Amino acid sequence: MDGFNIDNYLRISLTDVVLVCISTFLIVMIAKKFFWDKLLTLISKRQALIQENIDSSVQLKKEAEDIKEQYVEKMKNAGKEAHSIIESARAEASEEKQQILQQTQNEVSRIKERAKEDIERDKRNAEKEMKDAISSVALEAAKKLVSKEMDEETQKKYIDDFIDKAGNSKW
Repeated sequence: MDGFNIDNYLRISLTDVVLVCISTFLIVMIAKKFFWDKLLTLISKRQALIQENIDSSVQLKKEAEDIKEQYVEKMKNAGKEAHSIIESARAEASEEKQQILQQTQNEVSRIKERAKEDIERDKRNAEKEMKDAISSVALEAAKKLVSKEMDEETQKKYIDDFIDKAGNSKW
């Protein structure tokens, strides 16, 4: 190991350069003779594949931009559509409100009419009860006044005639 000198390994001589050039030239000539066509075919296939990928990515980008434009257009239309749905719902609510009000008014009218009928019926019943009460009072009075002159049936007839005449007039 005493005789190891790094300068011997790092030296560059003209002979080495010429030999490396000749050997490189020979390797290139042999490669051209046997492998050049295959190498060019491989390179052209690789170029075609790369170009196809580029074209495909350009096409995908274009499709993505088209989809984005459609999305943006749909979003614009979504606002308009939402507005029209809201307006439609308002119109339906207003119409339903009018129907409910009309039904309520009809129901109120029916209730008022029934109440009037009930009042009239109660009024007729009260008049009848009042007639009956008056007739019984009048009958008692008449019995006391005319007890000896008329029989009870004749008295009842006179009292009923009196009540009918009195009942036809307004109280």
